[in-house]
Amino acid sequence: MKKLFAFISFVFLSCVTFSSQAAQCDWYGTTYALCTSQATGWGWENNQSCVGYNSCPSTVASSSSSGTTSTSGSCPTSLSCPSGMSCGCYTVSGLGANKVAYKNAGADRRFLASAMMETEMMDTNYTYGDGKSGDAFNAGATKQNWGMMRQCYSAWRGLGANDYSVSAAMNNDRSLDVTVYNTCRSYFGDSWFAGHRNGSTGLSNPNTQDINNFKIGYEWTYNNLSGHETDDIRFWVDIPAI
Repeated sequence: MKKLFAFISFVFLSCVTFSSQAAQCDWYGTTYALCTSQATGWGWENNQSCVGYNSCPSTVASSSSSGTTSTSGSCPTSLSCPSGMSCGCYTVSGLGANKVAYKNAGADRRFLASAMMETEMMDTNYTYGDGKSGDAFNAGATKQNWGMMRQCYSAWRGLGANDYSVSAAMNNDRSLDVTVYNTCRSYFGDSWFAGHRNGSTGLSNPNTQDINNFKIGYEWTYNNLSGHETDDIRFWVDIPAI
């Protein structure tokens, strides 16, 4: 009887593993890998975020490879800009490859939209710290600020404003970059927009017109990225740098 039970258990576990490998999780419009080592909650496997099968709202067939091929793409024939803002679309050679690289590191469309608002190539090839230091120091493709990161990312809690250089590791580690981003978005919730836009001042006063414009611009970018998550197309909306 024990051998029979062990055999049944083995078959059941094998089926679960096969199911995880043959499908991906459709997390309300964003695709993630299904975890093979846990059935519930979020996990981290193969250098990317994954969702336990029992926590996934729905599944879709997985692609035949772990990567995604970038394409040149084309801009929409017309764009509706946010009220009172300029916007546009153009092709950036090689941009699709960067999108794919971050997606393979676990990035979803939220991350891609944030990175697209910061640099043309959605990369970290900008002035060290974005020319800032202390809590204002920026790192990663989405230019996250140190003041927020040392609050939300558990490994950096307890560090001070002058320890900002620690976060520069994100510039060369896409998986770390994406992990910190996802952690901060979860930690701060809707207040993330205010802090990302204007640091501690924004967190204290989150409803300024400037912050609201930034959020509107982000949502416009996020929505237009649908269907353009692996191509060379860049959408832009005029949000002045601060």
